[in-house]
Amino acid sequence: MQAPCATAAIPVQSIVSNNMQTVTTIAELRQVVGAARRAGKSIGFVPTMGNLHQGHLNLLITARERTDFVVSSIFVNPLQFNAKDDLERYPRTLEEDQQSLIEYGCDLLFAPSESEVYSSDRASQTFVEVPGISEMYCGASRPGHFRGVTTIVNKLFNLVQPDLAVFGKKDFQQLHIIRRMVTDLSMPVELVGVDTARAESGLALSSRNGYLTKDELKRAPVFYAQLRTIHDALVGGSDDFEGLIKQAIESLERESFKPDYIHIVRRSDLQPATPKDRELVVLAAAFLGQARLIDNLEVDC
Repeated sequence: MQAPCATAAIPVQSIVSNNMQTVTTIAELRQVVGAARRAGKSIGFVPTMGNLHQGHLNLLITARERTDFVVSSIFVNPLQFNAKDDLERYPRTLEEDQQSLIEYGCDLLFAPSESEVYSSDRASQTFVEVPGISEMYCGASRPGHFRGVTTIVNKLFNLVQPDLAVFGKKDFQQLHIIRRMVTDLSMPVELVGVDTARAESGLALSSRNGYLTKDELKRAPVFYAQLRTIHDALVGGSDDFEGLIKQAIESLERESFKPDYIHIVRRSDLQPATPKDRELVVLAAAFLGQARLIDNLEVDC
């Protein structure tokens, strides 16, 4: 990645509260991060789309523990949405998110507008894509989604130039794809994956859980329970992958879920697992009402 261009000192029009700054322009971002780096501080980065929950905040904790200066971003990235209405209804809670970031020790929040991030029309926007794996699983259900993810993460990495970036393992396929991008493009950033944060019921925390009705929220933990059933069977020695998946899908359908996919794959490359493989992950996605839930469980056989 190229170093950011040198810029003259500019007045940072930012919100400053409890030592956290919020900036909205690339020039401000580079100025503040550059000052931290010149002071000898290591840079940690947590990119988000906002509407923060404990899962996001756990990423902040990891970044805070491992680096000197923590940057987070809130940007609802239009390139990774397949439907306009999904983009428009995505929850935007900037003020609440700022308070959470302050509480968890964030030093700098980058909250840009779409025009600040993408100067050209979306249709002519340069993009970054990891071939193959980006078209599988969630990529098959949401064409172009991961191209949008890798494009924005690549751009944010170029802007922040972090030493370390932290992502949640709930989006297991996404983390794998970003690791591939970082390796293939020789990016000098260490990636850290943090375990999925869950409610007491086992339901993975997600901004999209807010789409669930009260009744659906009660039934949602069945999703995780079915993954646990598969996990326990695999650990117990079962190699009937097809049968385990079929049983889980039928159980979910009885609870009014519309399963998108369930796959048992190798953790190393996310390719379909065989009975000889020992390090696995169960990947799953399902609709419950208006919410599309994703989850996964790592398995060591």
